[in-house]
Amino acid sequence: MNFHSNKAIYIQIADLICEKILLQVFKEEERIPSVRELAIDLEVNPNTVMRTYEYLQDLEVITNKRGVGFFVSINGLTKVTDYLKKEFTEQDLPAVFKNMQLLQITIGEIEANYQQYLKRHKKTL
Repeated sequence: MNFHSNKAIYIQIADLICEKILLQVFKEEERIPSVRELAIDLEVNPNTVMRTYEYLQDLEVITNKRGVGFFVSINGLTKVTDYLKKEFTEQDLPAVFKNMQLLQITIGEIEANYQQYLKRHKKTL
């Protein structure tokens, strides 16, 4: 995983896990990699992964079953969707809107580009 400097590493790992939940790689009520397993896979300190898991537990995306491991919560998919929509709306959209205004890009142009994107990436999702 290539980490970016503009976000804390534990948040970037949380985003990766959330994406895997959205893609149904990790399904509700199924076990996710242990702290140690994920730390080895991502080549990060286990404390960083633990911080990620604590963060995702606070968001109620995952739960800890003592002695068994971490699992995606029953409503984990909904929690992830709500969390990422809120993050996108609050953090990403204002910059998009600003650029649209500066470049005089219309919603219609965005819609057309979005439809082209969906056609090109339909097989990857």
